[in-house]
Amino acid sequence: MSFRDRIRTRASGLGREWIILIISIFLACLVWLLSNLSKEYSGTVSVPVVAESNIEGHGTESSNTVLVSARCRVEGFRLIREYSRRERKVVKVRFDRADLRRTGPDEYCVIGGSKNSYVTQLFGEGAHVEAFITDTLRFFFPVENHKRVPVEVPRQITFRSQYMPSGPFSVSPDSVTVYGEESRLLMIDRLTTPRLVLGDVMESRHGVLRLNIPEGIRASTDQVSYEQPVSRYVELQTVVPVEAWNVPAGHHLQVYPATAKVMLRCAFPLSRDPLPSFRLYVDWKDFTSSLTGRCVPRTLLLPSGVLEYKVEPEVFDCVEVR
Repeated sequence: MSFRDRIRTRASGLGREWIILIISIFLACLVWLLSNLSKEYSGTVSVPVVAESNIEGHGTESSNTVLVSARCRVEGFRLIREYSRRERKVVKVRFDRADLRRTGPDEYCVIGGSKNSYVTQLFGEGAHVEAFITDTLRFFFPVENHKRVPVEVPRQITFRSQYMPSGPFSVSPDSVTVYGEESRLLMIDRLTTPRLVLGDVMESRHGVLRLNIPEGIRASTDQVSYEQPVSRYVELQTVVPVEAWNVPAGHHLQVYPATAKVMLRCAFPLSRDPLPSFRLYVDWKDFTSSLTGRCVPRTLLLPSGVLEYKVEPEVFDCVEVR
């Protein structure tokens, strides 16, 4: 090998060594940089926020945007990203109505420690707020056309033999606030749910139903819960006298027939016999306000455990005897 070839071979080897050295230094710097940027650092993080909430009579979204700033401990990557951004993406945060303090007709503020509940929504996972720089978050929720309407649940419920409702069917909430254009609101007098069909019911039932909300209308909630208490019952029959109550002195009211056949449906099992304490009466005021003298008997107070009762006959003839 000539001298020139030996020099060329040696130069080629040195070039490869330099390349390897440079790549090694670059990789070492990259590892160092990644390692350090993955650590947490303290810095200022700012996010533009639009508030959402359920305030009766107002829109669900604030008309303004608030820049919320805080000193946070976050990864170095996050800080570099924050400082290099020219535009920040608006964050929508849903605030609990209880945390919004009304300070004007449309103005609501989040102050003090209430902000701490929304750190994750505001600054994302992994952010640890050391101190809020923005003390008061001031949002404006515009007034909307609205009104309160009842909720109606169309239903068909059938019960297994010896079972019956032990209380009224209930829905919660039983009314909701609807929002929209005035012309649309005028056409709405209630909101309904899909028809509830329950068959062979032998225990208390409860659940959730979605509301049928017309197009162009917003409601304060889109679902309601329902409950139908159910109890097993036993039937007891007896014959009781029909008394005349509140008859003024000097008057006498005669009731025909003088007794009534009564059927009681009682929750099972019975804690005590309700028959001895069950009483029926006709009130003098009912008699005097009746044109024909026919009255429906009443009971003062149903004994404990009685779910319902039936009386035969349903109407009694009353005659004042002088």
